[in-house]
Amino acid sequence: MNVNQSAPPVPPFGQPQPVYPGYHQSSYGGQPGSTAPPTSYGAYNGPVPGYQQTPPPGVSRAPPSSEAPPASTAQAPCGQAAYGQFGQGDVQNGPSSTVQMQRFPGSQPFGSVPLAPVVSQPAVLQPFGPPPTSAQVTGQLAGMQISGAVAPALPPVGLGYGPPTSLASASGSFPNSGLYGSYPQGQAPPLSQGQGHLGAQPPQRSAPPQASSFTSPASGGPRMPSMTGPLLPGQGFGGPSVSQPNHVSSPPPQALPPGSQMTGPPGPPPPMHSSQQPGYQLQQNGSFGPARGPQPNYGSPYPGASTFGSQPGPPQPLPPKRLDPDAIPSPIQVIEDDRNNRGSEPFVTGVRGQVPPLVTTNFLVKDQGNASPRYIRCTSYNIPCTSDMAKQAQVPLAAVIKPLARLPPEEASPYVVDHGESGPLRCNRCKAYMCPFMQFIEGGRRFQCCFCSCINDVPPQYFQHLDHTGKRVDAYDRPELSLGSYEFLATVDYCKNNKFPSPPAFIFMIDVSYNAIRSGLVRLLCEELKSLLDFLPREGGAEESAIRVGFVTYNKVLHFYNVKSSLAQPQMMVVSDVADMFVPLLDGFLVNVSESRAVITSLLDQIPEMFADTRETETVFAPVIQAGMEALKTLFQPQTGAYQTLAKECVAQGCCVDLFLFPNQYVDVATLSVVPQLTGGSVYKYACFQVENDQERFLSDLRRDVQKVVGFDAVMRVRTSTGIRAVDFFGAFYMSNTTDVELAGLDGDKTVTVEFKHDDRLNEESGALLQCALLYTSCAGQRRLRIHNLALNCCTQLADLYRNCETDTLINYMAKFAYRGVLNSPVKTVRDTLITQCAQILACYRKNCASPSSAGQLILPECMKLLPVYLNCVLKSDVLQPGAEVTTDDRAYVRQLVTSMDVAETNVFFYPRLLPLTKSPIESATEPPAVRASEERLSNGDIYLLENGLNLFLWVGASVQQGVVQSLFSVSSFSQITSGLSVLPVLDNPLSKKVRGLIDSLRAQRSRYMKLIVVKQEDKLEMLFKHFLVEDKSLSGGASYVDFLCHMHKEIRQLLS
Repeated sequence: MNVNQSAPPVPPFGQPQPVYPGYHQSSYGGQPGSTAPPTSYGAYNGPVPGYQQTPPPGVSRAPPSSEAPPASTAQAPCGQAAYGQFGQGDVQNGPSSTVQMQRFPGSQPFGSVPLAPVVSQPAVLQPFGPPPTSAQVTGQLAGMQISGAVAPALPPVGLGYGPPTSLASASGSFPNSGLYGSYPQGQAPPLSQGQGHLGAQPPQRSAPPQASSFTSPASGGPRMPSMTGPLLPGQGFGGPSVSQPNHVSSPPPQALPPGSQMTGPPGPPPPMHSSQQPGYQLQQNGSFGPARGPQPNYGSPYPGASTFGSQPGPPQPLPPKRLDPDAIPSPIQVIEDDRNNRGSEPFVTGVRGQVPPLVTTNFLVKDQGNASPRYIRCTSYNIPCTSDMAKQAQVPLAAVIKPLARLPPEEASPYVVDHGESGPLRCNRCKAYMCPFMQFIEGGRRFQCCFCSCINDVPPQYFQHLDHTGKRVDAYDRPELSLGSYEFLATVDYCKNNKFPSPPAFIFMIDVSYNAIRSGLVRLLCEELKSLLDFLPREGGAEESAIRVGFVTYNKVLHFYNVKSSLAQPQMMVVSDVADMFVPLLDGFLVNVSESRAVITSLLDQIPEMFADTRETETVFAPVIQAGMEALKTLFQPQTGAYQTLAKECVAQGCCVDLFLFPNQYVDVATLSVVPQLTGGSVYKYACFQVENDQERFLSDLRRDVQKVVGFDAVMRVRTSTGIRAVDFFGAFYMSNTTDVELAGLDGDKTVTVEFKHDDRLNEESGALLQCALLYTSCAGQRRLRIHNLALNCCTQLADLYRNCETDTLINYMAKFAYRGVLNSPVKTVRDTLITQCAQILACYRKNCASPSSAGQLILPECMKLLPVYLNCVLKSDVLQPGAEVTTDDRAYVRQLVTSMDVAETNVFFYPRLLPLTKSPIESATEPPAVRASEERLSNGDIYLLENGLNLFLWVGASVQQGVVQSLFSVSSFSQITSGLSVLPVLDNPLSKKVRGLIDSLRAQRSRYMKLIVVKQEDKLEMLFKHFLVEDKSLSGGASYVDFLCHMHKEIRQLLS
């Protein structure tokens, strides 16, 4: 089923829904509607006025809290502007009342709801630190209505739901099918975070299955969040406790009129609700303030029900609740918890199978035998012992490897080990390199390979005695015996044709056709290159770079330039026969920058003038790359034509291609990017380039591209211990066989993702080992081997697998798998595959690891609780669900970008960061805390910065204070701000300095320059900005987070049933 495709005809969100009296709609599709308590909820994502999230009179609602709430009032902290001032229902985010509404910060306790004690199963590893206390997830979920109406018949045995067809589906995005139809619109199944998973207590079958309480299943262990909430609709105080764990179900309910008193098994009474809760006013729109009266677009209230805007009367049956987004797992909360729990201590890699901190946490790494997570991250650090177990869990076993990752200044680069002419020590059978896991035996004279168990002799020059524990006495003096990552100097045997390589060269190939000259691009580039050539990459302490440079210009013919240092002026040679490409000169084409500085400067001055009057609009592409490759290998061969073949030749010659595109129309990025993709290069795209708007972005990308450290002519192989093997690879590279990843160039931003499968049974005691070996030529022309080792645990219990997964890495792998899949399969098939796999992963956990409970609960593993929200973001991305405005070129560009992204980049790309700028104190040097990527979180009195690694938006609310507008934009009012502005004025005031500093700091964290776009509220550019609010329903039909969670639950239940 395609979750995010357009739905069959169901009523739109803003229209009256079936079975809800109070909407004054008697029938839907010709079917008479049954009766149910009134609802106060209208549109979920539409701009319908009057969306109201007020709880019924007297029902308190506890927010996420880190301590038990005292029975007292709470004040919002001084200086904290209200957020969430308008909901999705308000017209264009306007304030709903004259009084400024305040929302309490998530960590502040308030209200006086008694909390149920909670018990849960112990979790051996809790990757996100100690579990939150029992008030963390709000009581909102407790009163959720699961069935749309009072059950007219017995529900299916084992399901705590009403009749499957009682309601339209939860979202306009999903077809109404099966049990999924039983969620009222915008609602979701209850979920809980107990025993390291989200779990809730079963709906009580002694009352109509209208709501489910939220507690974790009974067992012993650390305390986990518990939920308490309002009474079930139509249930008196004698009913089952809303916080009773693992309540034993009674026979299925009989049909009862709404409002009937129900009794159930004895148990502690639920929270008592006074008719007016002290401490805070009624809640609406996720804000606090005066409650609104009856809203437009609604019929008159259901007879007998009190109007929410009026004084509360006697207790009434509760309306079905829209699922509060605050009650479902929040990426922001998980990221924040991990930072608090794991950001202060260094991550020491000595212990096998440790799950590292999240990629969003700043932490130091101490290498004590396993590679840093900056180099390798795995989807799970505890892998199943058997292939049957792996098939049952469906969790992909993969590693995202970034062999040349840049390290922070506090961490040392890998040590370089020189073993002289003998070269690095290896296993004779599997060729694995010496590493900390090798076992020395027979007094140190031999070693047993940890990968294939082969016994090898230790060469005399490498011999060393063993201590009483069997370890070599020099183990801590040798990087290869004590560290997870290190380098060996390679001998001549590791070089092509048994010859040491020449120093690398950069050839700048400049398009001088009419459009490039007219736009000012050629002049801009030539000016920049004069200074940029001083910053070519160099080895550690070298005074100057060993890299040589050459220059070619082209339109429909190619012009080569001789810039030999002995010449007074550069010389041009033209190759007009592009079908038979050759390099017209060898001497003087590739030169040392410092020697030929004067001639190069003269050439760069002349190029814009030489072609100033050109009328040539045609350009060639393949011959340009062919020419560059010929120049690097200096051999004459006929041109082969096909890009795939061309790319293969480039890789064979160690020629890596970086491509900068400046299209004004469709240019077929998919085809043009084949050569950069297969050679390990990069593609940069600047649509409709204008010098005044785009020069900073282009020049910044060019500088970074030229200056970055690159490994040339690289070959990478991943070896594994017996039991698993590498079966699939994703990234920008070429493979001529099934084991070697060939990269003409590899920089510090590129990753190679490797999937593993079982080929034998693994052993819990010995675990599993990975070794990544990268053979490459450094910038100085030195041949090196970089080695990364990682030891993982193995398990026979599924619970151990689920306890040690890393969701961010899982999403990185799944996105790459899907983005490659769209080349050969329909997009719908790819999307359905992802949804099915996610449902199978969660259903297997539910079936095998969670405590027994009703199918009405959604239970998620603790370290996978963000899997649904992140997967939904992948499904809604431009590659898998493009909107009408997304071009084919855009999709191809994003597809090849994501293919080599690391885990941190995919994390922010799929779930962008949204930072409120006026909430935190101006003098604060730290980044403001992020909020969730949803329109509900935007306040029209605030300014927000949104970034996803490629885009940067500054959203300005319509009611922002005049002083803030003046300080940032140097204009006196909101209306005078230029929409689409890409540079903030440099003003001498604290706010301007802070915002510009934050933008610079965000850009520094990303591998590509993010161009700023200023977006005003209610401006036409706002549609583009809202595309990145990924928790909301998307214009192209993508589901909201809440709706997708409902859909996942339905999929899981179908698998379990």
